[in-house]
Amino acid sequence: MGMTSVEDTKAGAAVAQTYRRLSEALRRGVYAPGSRLPGERDLATDLGVSRSTLRLALGRLAEENKLERSSQRGWFVRRNVVGEPPSTLQSFSEMARARGLRPQSEVLRRRARPATFEEAEQLSVAPASRVLELRRLRRMDDVPVCVDSSVVVLALAPQLAEIDLTDRSLYETLEQDCGLRIARSSYTVHAAAADKDTAELLDIEPGDPVLIGEELTYTDTGSLVLTGRMVYRSDAYRFQADLFRPVRP
Repeated sequence: MGMTSVEDTKAGAAVAQTYRRLSEALRRGVYAPGSRLPGERDLATDLGVSRSTLRLALGRLAEENKLERSSQRGWFVRRNVVGEPPSTLQSFSEMARARGLRPQSEVLRRRARPATFEEAEQLSVAPASRVLELRRLRRMDDVPVCVDSSVVVLALAPQLAEIDLTDRSLYETLEQDCGLRIARSSYTVHAAAADKDTAELLDIEPGDPVLIGEELTYTDTGSLVLTGRMVYRSDAYRFQADLFRPVRP
């Protein structure tokens, strides 16, 4: 084996070892999701490797979507990303738990009131029908991910008016406590810029990109039970869908 081959082998082993050490640090939460890693010079010194070795290890982690690099600000740990599996309707809590994350819900506003004309039309109920207005900040493992606003028809779920929805799934509460079965949702997604209030809640800057999901949710009997609007950080949510072309004769 020539000198070059020996050096290449040693360099490869150093990269592999650095990669393993960084992977373990990420797994143990040494660097929290969304946090910035130490500068390359300091991190290389801490790990006892060259900056070129460090960069190769960091590059491998970036390829695995564990890290991301900003040309001006350095290396960051990717935030946990949630998203509906194709063609599956899941609540925020179900999406988080399916990925081994802890869902949290902070109630920002909760009140029973008459439906507006627009809400009554959306929900196919009489104007001024009683609804529950619910606005919550949703987190995963303490990281703010979504501002969730829902309007629920109280005639279908009167028990909801007395239930505390802190850290609870709305879908699961409707099913377990109100006897409803959520069957489907008409769902649209579009991009927008975060306003000042939303940006503060989601720990981002005003004007940063967000993804807005709007839903009309139906029970298994075909009744419209709620309308919802979810504002997600764009770096923490991914929407997936199965798309089919019609069969042509």
